[in-house]
Amino acid sequence: MIKTENLIKTVSTSEGELQILQPITFSVEAGQSIAIIGASGSGKSTLLGLLAGLDTASSGEIWLDDAPLHSMDEEARAQLRGEKVGFIFQSFMLVPSLTALENIMLPAEITGLSDPKARALAVLKQVGVEHRAGHYPNQLSGGEQQRVAIARAFITQPKILFADEPTGNLDAKNSDNVESLLFELNKQSNTTLVLVTHDPELASKFDRQLSMNAGVLEEVTA
Repeated sequence: MIKTENLIKTVSTSEGELQILQPITFSVEAGQSIAIIGASGSGKSTLLGLLAGLDTASSGEIWLDDAPLHSMDEEARAQLRGEKVGFIFQSFMLVPSLTALENIMLPAEITGLSDPKARALAVLKQVGVEHRAGHYPNQLSGGEQQRVAIARAFITQPKILFADEPTGNLDAKNSDNVESLLFELNKQSNTTLVLVTHDPELASKFDRQLSMNAGVLEEVTA
């Protein structure tokens, strides 16, 4: 489902080139849940952005469901994301001028899915906040906003779901609820789940754990 070969990311700084990601080669099978754990600044969010096609690598290859992400332009990457990828941000990234329902409908409308409102209402009910459909993001709690963000990511039924610290801004109760929801949707839809976190307890619940340290990715073994 996901495969990388010698993936490298460097950026230019006032002191010269900074290599954020060392050569990374790994693969993820369809339906697996993968946790990438590491401290802030270790490169894990950078890797997630590359895998999702939100950023481009300096060198190396990324294959997403057999599609060569590394050789695509931005338009082709955007189309691939719309067809196969869902992304959940730590800061929710909801559109403030749209209601919860409208936020969830947005990806379905962009990709041209039929009856986006009915789809949005169904997935809103699935994440348990259907009673908040007409509310704007600033009228929702943090836990409710994250549930809406998860519903938005799932409305297109993506093959791959990426989540960047999805519980980082939530209290313990809402964190537990969001974790349970992610695993439930992962199993129901056989969606490949790749999540980055700094929480070892959360990471331990995944099929596999990978550790990121100073741009180096390694498998965690028991």
